[in-house]
Amino acid sequence: MNFRKNPSIWVPLLYFTQGLPYVLVVSVSVILYKRLGLSNAEIGLYTSWLYLPWVLKPLWSPIVDLQYQKKSWYVSMQMIIAFCFIIAGLLIPTQWFLVSTLACFWMVAFASATNDIATDGYYLMALSQRQQSLFIGIRSLFYRFAMLTGQGGLVVLAGYFEMKYGDNAKAWSLTMLISGILMAVLALKNWWFTPAIEEDKSSSSTSFLEVFKSFFEKKQILYAIAFILTYRLGESQLVKMASPFMLDEKTAGGLALSTQTIGSIYGTLGVIALSTGGILGGIVISKHGLKRWMFPMLISLNLPNLCYLLLSSFQIDNLFWISTTVILEQFGYGFGFAAFLIYLIFLAEGPTKTAHYAIATGVMALGMMLPGMVSGYIQQVLGYELFFVWVLLCAIPAFLIARKLNYPETYGKNSA
Repeated sequence: MNFRKNPSIWVPLLYFTQGLPYVLVVSVSVILYKRLGLSNAEIGLYTSWLYLPWVLKPLWSPIVDLQYQKKSWYVSMQMIIAFCFIIAGLLIPTQWFLVSTLACFWMVAFASATNDIATDGYYLMALSQRQQSLFIGIRSLFYRFAMLTGQGGLVVLAGYFEMKYGDNAKAWSLTMLISGILMAVLALKNWWFTPAIEEDKSSSSTSFLEVFKSFFEKKQILYAIAFILTYRLGESQLVKMASPFMLDEKTAGGLALSTQTIGSIYGTLGVIALSTGGILGGIVISKHGLKRWMFPMLISLNLPNLCYLLLSSFQIDNLFWISTTVILEQFGYGFGFAAFLIYLIFLAEGPTKTAHYAIATGVMALGMMLPGMVSGYIQQVLGYELFFVWVLLCAIPAFLIARKLNYPETYGKNSA
């Protein structure tokens, strides 16, 4: 079987593997530290620092782009990730769990960022522009499915262990060990199922500095960077405080849900909504182009945040309305993120597109890290209700900047 002509075989597997360590480090760690007694301000600060390797990955992206086959890069990084999760699981029950787990998660983040460079480069190299647009929904779907496996299945498992053992440290220790084993299995599957595609190294004479210089010489690059930094400005803060909001007691403005309930909501209804939104987003862009769908997708990404404001204002603890909020949020995110991914791919076009894509996603990570670092402090000062008002207002800059951007109307169409 010709794998290059059948990306439906390897795209889902690669992007599920790419998404799992990201969600465990960035999102599930929030729940882990909340259940182990850290404050919201500490959680927002510490877990946002874990974005740093994704911010800095452009510094070594030319090496990944120009040296060795990308398959060897992503398989080796995935095995390192598996090892670090296992070590983190063994260290959680110890008295120095915070420093040791943050160190392990930082190593996971570094390996995961490198894995992203290699995986994205493989995707860009193996697929035509039309295929990239068509499969953006599938790619996004399985990436988000991995995230919901972490936020859903693994969190439910942790909640089950919490109830079974009455010991949160033991529960999360077992969860991290299982996560490490799962990553090892996925790495072996990627090694087995993805072929070693011949890569064009004709650009290997390009210097390290030239790679960066050529990126910042692109048209409208300042607008592009501003857009990347602000597209997820609201989400970058919501993603840090949504779980603490659901876990906190009502006296603190939260909804007082259990760990297991949160995992169940995200792992069932959230999966369906996210899958639908991600696939639909890829399909409509491939048919009508990026320009037509940019603003509708921006709206879909941010408007569901209004539901969190309503939950907070009325402290609605009805599972139907909480689940509805998660459904709208996940669908909106799956649908809205498709336009962002296509824009990053378009911006990266050129001889060193793997490195340029890594630079663009590094800027995106910076846009997630900095607001996330202060999200806990903002929430503690404003309270949950005003915090969600602030999150909604954070959508405004991206809408204003998007009006200034130029992107080909035909990019991603079937005719391309």
